[in-house]
Amino acid sequence: MSKLAVFENVARRIRRAYVGVPIDPVGPEIGPQNLEGAYKVQQLNTSFRTRAGEAVVGRKIGLTSPVVQKQLGVDQPDYGVLFESMRVANGATIDRSKLLQPRIEGEIALAFRADMRTAPTSLAELVDAVDWLSPALEIVDSRICNWQIGIVDTIADNASSGLFVIGNQRLRPREVDTVGCTMQLYANGEIVSQGTGAACLGDPYLAALWLVKKMIALNEPLKAGEVIMTGALGPMVTVHADTHYQLKVDGFGACDVTFS
Repeated sequence: MSKLAVFENVARRIRRAYVGVPIDPVGPEIGPQNLEGAYKVQQLNTSFRTRAGEAVVGRKIGLTSPVVQKQLGVDQPDYGVLFESMRVANGATIDRSKLLQPRIEGEIALAFRADMRTAPTSLAELVDAVDWLSPALEIVDSRICNWQIGIVDTIADNASSGLFVIGNQRLRPREVDTVGCTMQLYANGEIVSQGTGAACLGDPYLAALWLVKKMIALNEPLKAGEVIMTGALGPMVTVHADTHYQLKVDGFGACDVTFS
């Protein structure tokens, strides 16, 4: 079987898992450290979804924690694709049974004012290109059984993407502290996760800069207005039914979602 045939087979199995049951890890088939192959699988499923009429609305950045990178044996983040069908309105209720094994984390989302066709030469230049920032919740989900993932598994599985919630706030870059801000995630009023902006690759802007450069290198530059989920500010937690989750980020505001 050719490499492409292997990748196509893995991509089909991941697609089926969305509406079925989680599958065994796919890393052994793709290659334990074959990141290029994993992104090829991701791209195959992105193409499948866009051909079916789904709209790409942004990107998410994963593996922004140095601790998690070390656990998976990598020295860089990864990325996945955000589709309009993944967007959930702030304050909405989600049927927990529609997801496989969801977890939730607090993040900062942002968008750029113009297409990012040229890499910024400094962090300050990147900040100047940002249109807005907002608190955001990412509901990650894995099509891999029991979250038994390595780096190849999560990349192939669209960086373990599920759903995302963007707060109503649209803050300007100079209005907020992306490094020193504190984050609290509440479940039915009790804190279940805490962190800071510095937990996201040292600064969410640094995560965004990595993504900008990565997408330019792939000749897929980020577009103006696309949502960029910059990465977790603290530990992700398991999602439970009949639970209200609220995110508060100091200086950014709040957003929330409920699972039925």
